[in-house]
Amino acid sequence: MKWFFSELHELHNPTIEVWAGKPLPGTEVASRAQGIAHFLSGDSLFERVAITSFDRNYLDAVHDPALVSWLERAWEECRPLVETVEVFPDTIMHPQFATYSRPLAPAASPLGELGYYCFDTMTPLVQGTYVASRSAVDVGLSALTATLRGERVTYGLCRPPGHHASSAMIGGFCFFNNAAVVAHEMSKRLGGPVAIIDVDYHHGNGTQAIFYERSDVYYLSLHADPNRAFPYFSGHANETGAGAGSGWTANFPLPAGCHDDQYLDTLGTMVTMAAARDVVGVVVSLGVDSYGLDPLSDFTLTREVYHPAGALVGSLNLPTVIVQEGGYDTEDLGRNVLSFLRGAAGYAPLDLSAQRASAPLPQRHT
Repeated sequence: MKWFFSELHELHNPTIEVWAGKPLPGTEVASRAQGIAHFLSGDSLFERVAITSFDRNYLDAVHDPALVSWLERAWEECRPLVETVEVFPDTIMHPQFATYSRPLAPAASPLGELGYYCFDTMTPLVQGTYVASRSAVDVGLSALTATLRGERVTYGLCRPPGHHASSAMIGGFCFFNNAAVVAHEMSKRLGGPVAIIDVDYHHGNGTQAIFYERSDVYYLSLHADPNRAFPYFSGHANETGAGAGSGWTANFPLPAGCHDDQYLDTLGTMVTMAAARDVVGVVVSLGVDSYGLDPLSDFTLTREVYHPAGALVGSLNLPTVIVQEGGYDTEDLGRNVLSFLRGAAGYAPLDLSAQRASAPLPQRHT
């Protein structure tokens, strides 16, 4: 399998996140991607390929160009106002602001703009965020290019992740929606509808929002029930699309304690639904924060689930691009990702007998 990666992700290097008002060490850190790359580099079945730089128009096709332009300049405008190496919004635009006759628009203050575009306090902006985020999109599109040239399945090791970013909103560690950019271009190039199969522990609110009224991308997501888990306001089973996209969104909220069999049964249903729509390609938002030892998970999934999960997606036998989303247990992250990829490619399972070298991280459920 060909896979794609950019060391430019390391330019997005925040040290803290703010959870429920408490500054805590960063969760979405560079070592996540470095660990995955280490495991892939050690497997002779995987070939790393250099990425290509893509024009901004691929971003503007999915994101509001005003968001893209803002993120490019945001750090330089915010930096004089803060004394730290990262910046968070101090005021976040609430829907109740929309009571005035004039339309909502970004504030003139740099911090006001940050609060206009960012929906949480866990997505810090640093000096290298824009460059790193652009490189993640290039990784995804490079993987797509290889798939369009005949590779059945490719992998983009994207960081920062993307599925919480909508057309004009960042958050959930996400700035540009890598999977959405890839899916939009894949549908355009293949001339038919494609499926996004999102297996991250958290619902991909941004991806859903981008395609909610469109019928060229079928968004299917399994995730923790938003009644208890981030992003809280998106991902309920009754959210199925609107307008032209009615019926083109399918959500499967899962309970705390979700186990391997339940997870695989749900994913099997999603794969069957995608096949029934006669999609011509697949994008996988691969979050392995579903793992039972992940600090953001309350599922009980084991290492053994990821190879058959990948095989289920591979059974569609369609042009497939897998892009990385979440996964924060750095001890087993690379192994779990590699297991999924081997399953998707039809390779034999890994030997999973090796014991963990350290204790699991403290749980930090959202």
